[in-house]
Amino acid sequence: MAALEYYDIILKPVLTEKSMAGMGDKKYTFLVNPEANKTQIKEAVEKMFEGTKVEKVNTLNADGKKRRRGASVGFTAKTKKAIVQLTKDSKDIEIFQGL
Repeated sequence: MAALEYYDIILKPVLTEKSMAGMGDKKYTFLVNPEANKTQIKEAVEKMFEGTKVEKVNTLNADGKKRRRGASVGFTAKTKKAIVQLTKDSKDIEIFQGL
């Protein structure tokens, strides 16, 4: 597989009550490419959002859910989430402003 670029790593932000509560502590949650590691996620956030400095990245892998369609059974796609903690002097991420 080809090397992942920074715009391939972060897929979309996660907007839930729990993720919105973490924004006060400068914690932002993103859905990321399942093959990306923590250093790639850190570099992608710092490149995509100017003025941000990442302190740490926590990731979690979620297996696909079991789904049935008649007699056949399958699974949805696996996902990976990243919770990004910014430093105290870092700029906030603009896409979350006004939410």
